[in-house]
Amino acid sequence: MSLRRWLLTALMIPTTALALPEEARVPGGVAIVPLDGLESATPPVVNYGKNRVMVVPGSDANWVAVVGIPLDAKADEAQQLTLEQGGYSFRINDKAYESQHLTVANKRYVEPDPEDIKRWRKESAEMGAAFRSWSEPEHAITEFKLPAEGPFSSPFGLRRFFNEQPRKPHSGLDIAAPTGAAITAPAPGKVVAVGNYFFNGNTVIVDHGYGLTTMYCHMSHIDVKLGDTLKTGDSIGQVGATGRVTGPHLHWSVSLNNTRVDPLLFIDGK
Repeated sequence: MSLRRWLLTALMIPTTALALPEEARVPGGVAIVPLDGLESATPPVVNYGKNRVMVVPGSDANWVAVVGIPLDAKADEAQQLTLEQGGYSFRINDKAYESQHLTVANKRYVEPDPEDIKRWRKESAEMGAAFRSWSEPEHAITEFKLPAEGPFSSPFGLRRFFNEQPRKPHSGLDIAAPTGAAITAPAPGKVVAVGNYFFNGNTVIVDHGYGLTTMYCHMSHIDVKLGDTLKTGDSIGQVGATGRVTGPHLHWSVSLNNTRVDPLLFIDGK
């Protein structure tokens, strides 16, 4: 047995690879980057820009970085990972997402007044802090169950227009379901934000560890409170139509290293 594998075993670090998310090296996707040649008995600290990256055991007791790629990443620029022992780079391909045009009856959700903007900035800071959460549970989460039942009404990454005005791309997956339908935890985690936000309505953010978080928006009812620990299948709340919506649905976001990525890449059994 090699010294490194002995150390991994002694420290009770898994030596078998996890079932990782589906790799998609495109804006809004996930890159699985082997950290070849890195001799370390414990996971190295890896950063992508200003954000720390999930690192999990790969094959042959090597470490791999699981990296969320921003929607605004450029395909003609090498993506850089940094760590104390050096750095790694990887390339991505471009991806053209479709457009979606929506009509919102309440024009304040398209042209918010100064008080709305002030409120949203405060809420954005609160949600940003939750997305930057870093915890280290015993086991890393790399797969999810769907948190609600229903057809996918708006996929991730759509270039959105509200009342014909361009807005940021769709940063989650919309699941169409009636008001009151169940929303359940897709994996174990801890509730790190709960609130009623201007655009997102009733919202919950869950930290699953190692830079992986999920967000649930537009809820009619919330069943959890800040600090709650959840198991897979626990109730988070109910589908609703609060905030900026055109009808009841769950907006589900998945964030990896503080980067919103396509939730379908993490679906168990897809």
